[in-house]
Amino acid sequence: MKATRQLHDLGQSLWLDNITRTLLDDGTLARYIAEDSVTGLTSNPSIFDAAIGDGDAYDAGIHAKTLAGLAGEELFLELALEDLRRAADLFQPIFKSTDGVDGWVSMEVSPLLAADTAGSIAAAKQIHAQAQRDNLFVKIPGTPEGIPAIEEAIFSGIPINVTLLFSHDHYVAAAEAYLRGIERRLEAGLDLRVGSVASVFISRWDVASNEQLPTELHNRLGIAVGQQTYRAYRELLASARWQKLASAGAQPQRLLLASTGTKDPSAPDTLYVSALAAPDTVDTMPEKTLRAFADHGQLHGVMAADGGDAEATLTQIGKAGVDVDALASKLQKDGAQAFVKSWQQLLQRIKDKTMVLADKSKGPSLQ
Repeated sequence: MKATRQLHDLGQSLWLDNITRTLLDDGTLARYIAEDSVTGLTSNPSIFDAAIGDGDAYDAGIHAKTLAGLAGEELFLELALEDLRRAADLFQPIFKSTDGVDGWVSMEVSPLLAADTAGSIAAAKQIHAQAQRDNLFVKIPGTPEGIPAIEEAIFSGIPINVTLLFSHDHYVAAAEAYLRGIERRLEAGLDLRVGSVASVFISRWDVASNEQLPTELHNRLGIAVGQQTYRAYRELLASARWQKLASAGAQPQRLLLASTGTKDPSAPDTLYVSALAAPDTVDTMPEKTLRAFADHGQLHGVMAADGGDAEATLTQIGKAGVDVDALASKLQKDGAQAFVKSWQQLLQRIKDKTMVLADKSKGPSLQ
């Protein structure tokens, strides 16, 4: 049995951290679903920037939408939603068979809104309405300004993928926002089944800290943070506060372990996937990591519900000179800025392609 199937059977959802029109057109995504137990996917500005810039798969769509009067963010949103609607339809049988627990795709609000609460709420409502798919998450970053937007979106019944979480504290803030949104729905007599995941980024911790740490602590910080956050997740699910909501019909906001591709070439290419195996969670992985785990991945048990050796590892890392709390804040800010850069590159790429395609459509000039 493939390791990907073993992970699925253990109770962890495998989601692809990628989407391109080519993946949809050539049947690759359908094959990942059928052969590698992939049950969802995520997208972000960096993914779409690479997808649109790589080849001409989007050229016809860009040109057609330009002729229809679309430009900039409006054009990109519809272009991206075309892909995500198709992906959502592929996952719809999984969504139905799991009663909405699995089978999701995700679309991010503009990264320019990371510090704009009201703007994030408005954008989430627009994307949710425009997508017209009940298994599409809107991604809102778990920044200080994003937390109240997440609560309001959940209260409004919009499924939310909370992104750009890095620490235990970031996760708890996102989980609290979800709980408040659901509690408000309970008070208002509304349906409590509003899907959500909280995405905690893993590998970037080690990229940022390895140079400051002795070799024996390399590539251990991300896993320790994942273990620590998993403990908080399990504690929340066991709490009286959550049990009250669950008994009224709410479904858990699942913990999602993101950025699980290994960045250190000297480390195993399936390092994080093996270390972070846990039931009732999601692991999103890039194609390279998915293929590697399907080919030669191994499971070594599941994460301990009590966090295992996370606290001991974090103490060692702190003594070695890494301020974990400060680094968490920096990683979130840097992540938001990186998405802004990708967003701006993406819009410029679309603008450039629009001009080139317009020139091509005019044909050769007559002399």
